[in-house]
Amino acid sequence: MNQSAALQNPSHRPAFSLSHSSHANYSIVSIALIGLLWAAIYVIGMFTPALLDDADSVHAEAAREMVLRHDWVTLHVNGIRYLEKAPLMYWGVAGSYSLFGISDWSTRLPLMLGVLGLLLATYALGSQSYGERGGFYSALVLGTALGPYLFTRFLIPDILVGLCLTLSFYFFVRTLKEEPPARLSCWGLAVACALNVLTKGLIGLVFPVAVIGLYLILTGNLRHLLRMRLFSSTLIFFAVAAPWHILAALRNPDQGAVRGFLWFYFVNEHFLRYLNKRVPRDYDTVPLMIFWALLLLWLVPWIAFLPQALKRVPIRWRELRSGLKAQQNSDLLFLLWAIVILLFFSFSTRQEYYTIPALPALALLVGGWLTQESDSAVGSPERRAGRISSAGLLVAGVAAFVIGILFLRVAKAPAPGMDLAELLKKNPDAYALSFGHFLDLTPQALGAFRGPLLLFVLTFLLGTGLNWIFRRNGRPGRGNLALAGMMVAMLACVHSAFVTFSPIISSQQLALAIKKDYRPGDTIVVAGEYEDGSTLNFYTGIPLRILHKPSGNLWYGTQFPDAPRVFETQDSFVKLWSGPGRVFLWTDQEDPKELQGLARQALARSGGKSILTNR
Repeated sequence: MNQSAALQNPSHRPAFSLSHSSHANYSIVSIALIGLLWAAIYVIGMFTPALLDDADSVHAEAAREMVLRHDWVTLHVNGIRYLEKAPLMYWGVAGSYSLFGISDWSTRLPLMLGVLGLLLATYALGSQSYGERGGFYSALVLGTALGPYLFTRFLIPDILVGLCLTLSFYFFVRTLKEEPPARLSCWGLAVACALNVLTKGLIGLVFPVAVIGLYLILTGNLRHLLRMRLFSSTLIFFAVAAPWHILAALRNPDQGAVRGFLWFYFVNEHFLRYLNKRVPRDYDTVPLMIFWALLLLWLVPWIAFLPQALKRVPIRWRELRSGLKAQQNSDLLFLLWAIVILLFFSFSTRQEYYTIPALPALALLVGGWLTQESDSAVGSPERRAGRISSAGLLVAGVAAFVIGILFLRVAKAPAPGMDLAELLKKNPDAYALSFGHFLDLTPQALGAFRGPLLLFVLTFLLGTGLNWIFRRNGRPGRGNLALAGMMVAMLACVHSAFVTFSPIISSQQLALAIKKDYRPGDTIVVAGEYEDGSTLNFYTGIPLRILHKPSGNLWYGTQFPDAPRVFETQDSFVKLWSGPGRVFLWTDQEDPKELQGLARQALARSGGKSILTNR
């Protein structure tokens, strides 16, 4: 088809590639709407619930101790070196603490700002690739998708990895369109990669290098590398990424038999973890098929339009191989972005949130297709495909409504004052999943969530129904807005349910009970892993003792000669409990075996966990 024919028939435009000007047109209205969407979903949920045990409060505690120690190089948790993580997220949280004080919302603020940055970067990259409307739709998809919301409910850096990758590919796209590539674009790519390395280690470099390399190979454009100012860009990369690594190595050298930062961070935490040989091996991995399937779940509800978006890629690829727009194909770039991340973790240990950095790529693919659908003529294949997808979503909405009503019929509201934990059925084998505790829910426990559940299924039915009606009437843009509005309400329901469930996975109330009675010289002991009751450390500000064999996040740091003693054996704990000092014991057992034959008093109980004391 020639160019004039394509212009006359918008449904057959071969574009939505990078054929726009090097500076895409941006809309203040679109940016304002993206900001409002971010505020409605992410800012409102920033203040509750309390921080959670495990990664959430462990990472917050690392940032808190960074501020208290005035040490922005070596991270510490519970007074012990914590060398396994890159520092950028912790710098952000520590900076927030320095400005606003230590609180739940100031802990979450840097991550929420990262989400806003990600949405704006997605909008910019989408505008470069598909035009301004395509950028808006891409940000709309990502901002209302399920996965990014779920995995910003606790403090992990994966959404920030997605931000750095999006910025990396934004600058790479600019280099493809500039003649020659500008310093700003080449050096911006280098800085984005360096910040990604400071966010989550070497994958911050591996992912963009692999994606860009594959893209240039497949498009027959490897010579473009020679145009990207490699020498000066490499210097910029090392100028940003290297100083922290050098300082961390100098301040944490080998000490006798204890290997220092370089071995632990690069060998143990990168290569051995990838090969499932990390020391200690105290972690689980998500089964491969579940890992792949969850990537699709994280894109709900927009997953319905992903098949159409993927069908565009082979068409664009044929254009590439025939010499059409040989250097400018965004669909292929975004598909490679998602595939590289998915395949990389398919051969390693993995958690379900490891695919979160791939979601901006899928959101961009879907955003590009939604733009093509809107620009297509009524009755075109794109419009028919949109109606088919909307019908599938409506079926899902009806099914969810029916199932939800059935659950509501059997779920009775719990008695006033009843601890939700008493209605749960523990499934520890499922706790390898980040949200595995939610599998503990029983029909009786669902009674505590009657309001959010009813609103959730009603909203799902209404939103998918409106989307179907709008697309049948030839208004796909309104259908997209209906789905976005639906997700704002549904995610609010998710947040409400999360607040209700949070005492099960947080020990904040127990920490406050201890803090009320604590006196200098008292001791707090966790019967289990440190991570099981890590909120006690964060909310009291008091170092914990751990009644468990050395393991988990604290194991490596305790090997250093200057490490404080934190691990207790059963014998040392009995002596401590029987001694003159007051001891607070955190436990999740009704009758803890550690206290058999020992007198105890109950201080507080919440979420199936208790604080017992010897005085």
